Amino acid sequence: MRIGLVGTGRIGGFHAGVLARHPEVEALVLADADAARAARIAGALGAEAAPDVEALFARHALDAVVIASATAAHAELIGRAAAAGLPAFCEKPIALGIPGTLGALRAVAEAGTELQLGFMRRFDAGYGAARRAVAEGRLGRLHTVRTASSDPAPPPAAYLPLSGGLFRDCMVHDFDIVRWVTGREVVEVYARGSDAGPEMFRAADDVDTAAALLTLDDGTLVTATATRCNGAGYDVRMELAGELAQLAVGLDERTPLESVEPMGPPPPAKPWPGFLERFAPAYEAELDAFVRLVRGEGANPCDGREALAALRIAEACELSRREHRPVPLAEVPAD
Repeated sequence: MRIGLVGTGRIGGFHAGVLARHPEVEALVLADADAARAARIAGALGAEAAPDVEALFARHALDAVVIASATAAHAELIGRAAAAGLPAFCEKPIALGIPGTLGALRAVAEAGTELQLGFMRRFDAGYGAARRAVAEGRLGRLHTVRTASSDPAPPPAAYLPLSGGLFRDCMVHDFDIVRWVTGREVVEVYARGSDAGPEMFRAADDVDTAAALLTLDDGTLVTATATRCNGAGYDVRMELAGELAQLAVGLDERTPLESVEPMGPPPPAKPWPGFLERFAPAYEAELDAFVRLVRGEGANPCDGREALAALRIAEACELSRREHRPVPLAEVPAD
């Protein structure tokens, strides 16, 4: 199998390493706006490098495309892959808004190709176990879900205006995984945000910390929090509470959380430093699933409509934050 990869930044470079090691990937071709970086990484991995994206599509007989470029290019690249009849894997989001997302999804539907989105938490062992527990009824009636996504340090200031904001860029993972684990849909949100941290968030009209209350279609209540300023380490967790039991995802010896109880566990000796370390096995599993999808050996585990559903929740949260009111999901376009 010949796979083309667009984007060799932090996540793209990681994906390139995973694909280069995959036994079913016979050839890997890298392209990036920074051609020198693509060539350097290709050389280190024994892969090929295309001088640009045009050459990647025009000069190489590809079987599939992996898109890990800057967000602004995602929708156009998805459309280009669809026009070429190629299945595509794309890092979230498809686009920063609903119109761009719908346009890309239409291109894929018209071409009859596959699009898999990179919501890696679906491939994490803990989240998978939680999903099975809910589906099997081991918690009884689920009444409360709590999620937390905390980055150890803010991203570069230049990234913020391009990110889409905390709800679309970061918490969209929480919104997707809530739907996937519970099997329910969000019907209403109420969200708030704080920009009391570094000035660069105010300059970008963004927030560094946010909280959202989500109501699911069966009445379950979800609280979702996120921050860019968690100096203790990278912390991504989910707690689910039902009438019979409760459980936690992401609570282990590396969780950057310290108990002040006399009998509580000690602080972690080596807290998680970032998302690549915490979710490395999940990233590898999602790309393996994509390879199997391309080979016709498995169903699409996270298609573009799933990304649209998560983005609609993020859009509703941003609207709620700005207008200081609850927002029904019905207010956000779905097609």
